[in-house]
Amino acid sequence: MTKIALVTDSTSDLDKDIINKYNIKVLPLRIVYKDKEYIDRVNITPKEVYDNLEKEIPHTSLPSMQDMEKLFEQLETEGYTHAIIVPISSGLSGTYSTLKLVSENYPNIITTVFDSKSLTLGAGAILIKCGELLESGKTYEEIVEVLPKIRDSISVFYAVDTLKYLIVGGRIGKVSGTVGELLNIKPIISIDSSGIYYTYAKVRGSKKALNKLMDIVKDILVSSKCRIWVMHGGAENECKKMYEAFKSLPNITFLGMGDISPVAGVHTGPGLLGLVIMRELDF
Repeated sequence: MTKIALVTDSTSDLDKDIINKYNIKVLPLRIVYKDKEYIDRVNITPKEVYDNLEKEIPHTSLPSMQDMEKLFEQLETEGYTHAIIVPISSGLSGTYSTLKLVSENYPNIITTVFDSKSLTLGAGAILIKCGELLESGKTYEEIVEVLPKIRDSISVFYAVDTLKYLIVGGRIGKVSGTVGELLNIKPIISIDSSGIYYTYAKVRGSKKALNKLMDIVKDILVSSKCRIWVMHGGAENECKKMYEAFKSLPNITFLGMGDISPVAGVHTGPGLLGLVIMRELDF
């Protein structure tokens, strides 16, 4: 009998209800301070990370190979025959490549490690769709075949309040970052087809950044029915305002709200507003 596991990592930002509904296994990443290491979303919250950033900017690390091996051993014990694993973009973390390596040691489980080429609910939305397809009776092969189409239906955009943490984390060039800070430039950041950050647009000031995010959604909704998730990192009030503003827009089939994982928060800093947009697919 076929039994299919759905697996992701903690940066996918899936809420507990979804995790429980589809029995999704979650591998937590690590947040490492000078004197202590924390497990993402297990013994440290996003708010605690943001509140402490002025004192210390921690490092982040992917799940250990031991964690991954324990996961596969658990899957074997629970009788899973197949696994679909969707981690954070291979362009942003080594989680994908390490999972592929570990999966080869467990031939009894037929495994697809699929590169989300995304982060936060950009990866999480792929798992949600997989869960829905499983519920509707789709086979492992049928789901694996449509994974690229699901990925292509998802877009991620976000604006950060400061470029400081992206610069410290080596995510953007220091010179362009310094100029941006001086001019109060707020880049709208997205993820390209390789799964790497790029600047989608530049605006001046937080208000214009918020308006730009709104305009992006409105433009997409003209021609597509979409699920929308409004995400934040240390910007809950602004996130709620955006969420409320979206309620009146047409063609939104689902509207959700949440916060991004502490691992992502280390690299973006407080004040992040993000959007995950998934165009509805017919299959």
